[in-house]
Amino acid sequence: MPLKVSEIKKAINGEDEFRGDSLDIVPYLTESSNVNDGNASVDLRLGRWFLTLKATAEPVLEIKNDGRPAERFATKHFIRFDDRFVLHPGRFVLGATLEWIRMPSKCVGSIVGKSSLGRRGLIIETAPVVHPNFSGCLTLELANVGEIPIALRPGM
Repeated sequence: MPLKVSEIKKAINGEDEFRGDSLDIVPYLTESSNVNDGNASVDLRLGRWFLTLKATAEPVLEIKNDGRPAERFATKHFIRFDDRFVLHPGRFVLGATLEWIRMPSKCVGSIVGKSSLGRRGLIIETAPVVHPNFSGCLTLELANVGEIPIALRPGM
């Protein structure tokens, strides 16, 4: 069952059943900027690191752990806050959240894209479940299924 807004605020503040097992969000701005009262959710922002897949001469991308680093197929991009990453139609990129989180042991989270972005062709998917005790930045899978390039800006 999703937490109510009041319970999310207790989790963030480490109150009641979340004492010593809080929901940590770094950087945490203010309750009014992160906690979305309308959806009983916490809004996270897009970070500054993106990972794109490279063109390769490999005949096929084998999905197995062969001991070779996956980075050989990828390029990392660091985007300044005053700049943008342009995601072209039909392209895919991995993006990290700006916020680092730690989930309480009693909670799971779910990743849900914004419909306002989906209507513009930006599909956001990831492993949709954030498991109890997870800590780190979330990796978002971003795909442009629209007809025009989309500007992705850190902090959005």
